[in-house]
Amino acid sequence: MTTPRVAAIHDMSGFGRCSLTVAIPILSAMGVQCCPLPTAFLSTHTGGFSNFTFLDMTDEMAKVSEHWKSLNLTFDAIYSGFLGSERQIGVVADFIRMFRTPENRIIVDPVMGDGGRVYQTYTPAMCAGMARLADMADVITPNLTEAAFLLNVPYETLRGEKALRVAVEHLSLSGRRSVALTGVSLTAGKTGALCFDAANGRTDAVQTDFVAHEFHGTGDVFSSVLTGALVRGDSLRDAAAQAAEFVRACAERTATEQLPLREGVDFEPLLGRLTKKEDD
Repeated sequence: MTTPRVAAIHDMSGFGRCSLTVAIPILSAMGVQCCPLPTAFLSTHTGGFSNFTFLDMTDEMAKVSEHWKSLNLTFDAIYSGFLGSERQIGVVADFIRMFRTPENRIIVDPVMGDGGRVYQTYTPAMCAGMARLADMADVITPNLTEAAFLLNVPYETLRGEKALRVAVEHLSLSGRRSVALTGVSLTAGKTGALCFDAANGRTDAVQTDFVAHEFHGTGDVFSSVLTGALVRGDSLRDAAAQAAEFVRACAERTATEQLPLREGVDFEPLLGRLTKKEDD
């Protein structure tokens, strides 16, 4: 059996668990080959650190794409996340057009903001570009803030199960794409995702225990586990449930051990939970 292969288009931080330093080990533990296409290299991630270095990889991205195409590489999924400029959004769109097939999946984590606020590096033009990139996806994994940007509605309106279900239906583009809306809490003390699966037209909630701390990189952990589970053949709901539970376990371990929150969740000791047994 051929090992599934994913092209992961994210930035890489030398220190701090996020983006490619999360995606590569998680996908590998799940039995998926991760082919990284770095958008930038930073000395640390930007959450909680200052004076970090930043190396823009935009010019190299197109060269890598052309080389991979010359090798006739194919991917079971293309998975993109945080992007550093409006120009990079166009490069990723070109990559999707170059490598998309009827069989593979395009998974876009439309990283733009959190807590009702856009990230400092994102301009209105970048947000508009990210929305266009998300239109190319088979699966998107926005948080509530990003969902509000994509829908052009106030962040405060995304409250209550009825409003969230309507939002997920609108994000699905009339059922054309699947959605895993993260950061959804439908019951006190619980959090998780609300998922619309374009394969069956169902909307399902996935909830797990809430760990009361603010962690960096949990969205990357969730989307990476979701991607790995999808290319292994799991349904969207099952993939989201596995992702939410893994994030909870990592957050709980980090909080219990009183580890530095700005370094991201301590997921490495728990990677064995993601490994699929050969007899499964």
